[in-house]
Amino acid sequence: MSETPKLLEASPLARIQNNRTQRRNVRRSAISMLVASIPVIFIAIFVGIPALMAIAFSLGYTGGPNATVSLLDQNPQTAENGVTFSVYQQLVHDRSFVSDFWSTIWVTIVSVALILAVGWGLALYIRFARGRFASVISSLYLVPQFIPVVIASYAIVTFWSDNSYMSALVENTLHIHFTGFGHTLFGVVLGQLWVNIPFSVLLLASGLRNVPDSLIESARDVGASFPTILLRIILPLNVLPTIIVMTFTGIGVLGSFTIPYFTGPNSPTLLGVAMANYFQAFNAPQQASAMAVLVFVLAAGLGAFYVWANVRSNRKAGATQ
Repeated sequence: MSETPKLLEASPLARIQNNRTQRRNVRRSAISMLVASIPVIFIAIFVGIPALMAIAFSLGYTGGPNATVSLLDQNPQTAENGVTFSVYQQLVHDRSFVSDFWSTIWVTIVSVALILAVGWGLALYIRFARGRFASVISSLYLVPQFIPVVIASYAIVTFWSDNSYMSALVENTLHIHFTGFGHTLFGVVLGQLWVNIPFSVLLLASGLRNVPDSLIESARDVGASFPTILLRIILPLNVLPTIIVMTFTGIGVLGSFTIPYFTGPNSPTLLGVAMANYFQAFNAPQQASAMAVLVFVLAAGLGAFYVWANVRSNRKAGATQ
């Protein structure tokens, strides 16, 4: 009787069923792999390959897919053997690019710092304030999310220019000439603040809600003041949301175009606008590609910092469990 199951397993019918099950599993795995690979293939075709061609173009590869765009360049730099860094050397010795580069760095740092300061202030107020006004603020901070960036940029220029409402108000009240912030680098910072406030407050407020009330009440019971609670309890528990806001905002500011185009000065300007000018107005697509590579390197640095902070946070969370 013990040999009966073995005979059934070895029967032709059982082997056919096993083969069908294996084929069905292979077919399902192939379909799942195909569905999962569609976004990867899409990104590779429309983002990855053009990015690699742009990097190669900035290093002197003017053939292949870069042959057409290299015809637009007034002074293309072609690598004889291997790669050439002559395009980057030209940019380093270009005073206009150097000014645009450091202006981009300055605007990014100031924008991120101001967004973090305002975002933390609003998030703390929404978390701990009570009343109708706090409820209104908790809804109004999302308004910039639903206003197109073009309209917001034009409104900022109109409101902060030298002939705007603010300029007239300052001159009538303080009797001094106020040129405003329109078409200045600080005007770009104001535009970035307006656009990024919803994301920063939403993320920071979400992190503050995860801080247990019992922990805060316990600190108050032992006599801890609010600044002490903020520095010893709230901030350490919200390091990762702060880093996320900092890195994502910094990457967005580095590659922004619309806000600096409408609210910023003609010179110096941010690299997003400079790339468009070099490509369209100056007929220098190779230099524009090199600028794009530099922006990508800066953004990759911020992304690496975010990944490091995320991995470090996960390790700490795993160690405490």
